[in-house]
Amino acid sequence: MSRSLIPRPWSRTLLLLGLTAVFTGYLTVWLPGPAAGLRFLGAEIGEWIKFLGVRGSRNLFYLPPIMLGAILACLCALQPSTRRQTWALRAVAIGVSLLALPAVEIVLQESPSQWLLRLLLIGLVSALALGSALLARLPSSLLWYLVALLGVLGLSLPTWRYVTLRPFLAEVLGQAVGVGLGVWLNALGFLLLTAVALIHVTPRFRAMGKAID
Repeated sequence: MSRSLIPRPWSRTLLLLGLTAVFTGYLTVWLPGPAAGLRFLGAEIGEWIKFLGVRGSRNLFYLPPIMLGAILACLCALQPSTRRQTWALRAVAIGVSLLALPAVEIVLQESPSQWLLRLLLIGLVSALALGSALLARLPSSLLWYLVALLGVLGLSLPTWRYVTLRPFLAEVLGQAVGVGLGVWLNALGFLLLTAVALIHVTPRFRAMGKAID
């Protein structure tokens, strides 16, 4: 398999759609509360629910940008490491993961259990992005499997946490809580990324991809 970022036009389109959906979803409403002040973006809900007593599991709401950054780091390893586009993609991977960065006051005032894991994961994404030339020594199929795994985690864990938290949020707000557009975009985006990755490592689907070409 050629070491290029996105080998075929159709996969380029699907990957870009997936990446865009996840990024947009994180900055879109997840919790469609009854009032404007109670409508929270994916980037906000993890911080808000700590005031309701939700602690460690709220870190799952910070996974989308971290998983997205890690996927971009893996994609860096699928193209020549010296290209300007590759360096730009490395910067984007790190920048996206920083959306999960805890504020300085949180680091200074709260227990490490509330922010340390996020810092470690952001550091891991940065290491993967900057070290993508080393990552490129892995078989390309293994890199695609890693993208698929990251996609599954990014899809399932935040969605599961939101769905299981809905009854509690409904009780707090005193009315039914829906599923915001951000949740759907996040799920759709990671589903597309996972599908593209599996297409590149599954013989039957790879043959279908060649037929599309």
